[in-house]
Amino acid sequence: MESSFVVIVAIGIASLFGLWIILYFIPVGLWFSALLSGVRISLIQLVFMRWRKVPPSVIVTAMINATKAGLTITRDELEAHYLAGGRVKLVVNALISADKANIPLNFKAATAIDLAGRDVFEAVQMSVNPRVINTPPVAAVAKDGIQLIAKARVTVRANIRQLVGGAGEETILARVGEGVVSSIGSADSHKSVLENPDSISKVVLSKGLDSGTAFEILSIDIADIDVGKNIGAQLQMDQANADKNIAQAKAEERRAMAVANEQEMKAKAQEARAKVIEAEAEIPKAIADSFRSGNLGIMDYYKFQNIQADTRMRDSIAEPQQKPKQGPKGTDSPLK
Repeated sequence: MESSFVVIVAIGIASLFGLWIILYFIPVGLWFSALLSGVRISLIQLVFMRWRKVPPSVIVTAMINATKAGLTITRDELEAHYLAGGRVKLVVNALISADKANIPLNFKAATAIDLAGRDVFEAVQMSVNPRVINTPPVAAVAKDGIQLIAKARVTVRANIRQLVGGAGEETILARVGEGVVSSIGSADSHKSVLENPDSISKVVLSKGLDSGTAFEILSIDIADIDVGKNIGAQLQMDQANADKNIAQAKAEERRAMAVANEQEMKAKAQEARAKVIEAEAEIPKAIADSFRSGNLGIMDYYKFQNIQADTRMRDSIAEPQQKPKQGPKGTDSPLK
């Protein structure tokens, strides 16, 4: 009795497992939903999707949504896009949104955009609802040397035709910043820019900054302009300091050369004095030679000594005498 009960339970479990296997490979409920929605697809194709590692629910749901929206998309196209790594649901939703908004977008272009890594559904939404991009503060200097710091708001919408291979938001921000710098830099005075900030928008917008990008620029608005530093005056001060340092360096160089020349002249003077002393040291030798050779007598030598004494006396008389120092009570104090 017990063995028969165990057999019945085992048969029941096996039957449930087999039924689950059959319903997994043959999704009858999904096929019936597609049939009621007007999507013609056979049970065999659903089974083949399982073997091709394609979830039938994703493909059938996408086909139902497309059919209800009035779009014609085949099963093979959706399967091929899924196997290529695409996002089937986003592509179908993008096609439906583009069709309702009268935006020209076909299945091939949508799948190409999706496989390129861009969100095609978000791109369609941006085409309908433009987005505002705030630029970071852009600093530029007018011709009068005054720095201006501007912030701009760029209104863009997606360009469906250039989403594949087109540049992104970073390129838009870089080009707008370059245009703001060029516009402010070409102004004669910062006051004219402050008076007419819309002149920046007109100049920047006329340059066609959205060429080659995935966006279309609708408008560029200057949100804020602040006055920065006086760059011209600061540059002049820096140049003056640089000129002063150069002049000081050249003056120091000339002073060093003068000191070197002075030391050189002192060395030459010492050398000449040494030669004079050396020459004077030869005089006694010459006198001695004259005595031995008989060219100089004793009386001549005395006359020479007298002449030297007279010369020293005249030199001492010619020298200015120092005044005696005054004592504490006005009396003369002896020289020390």
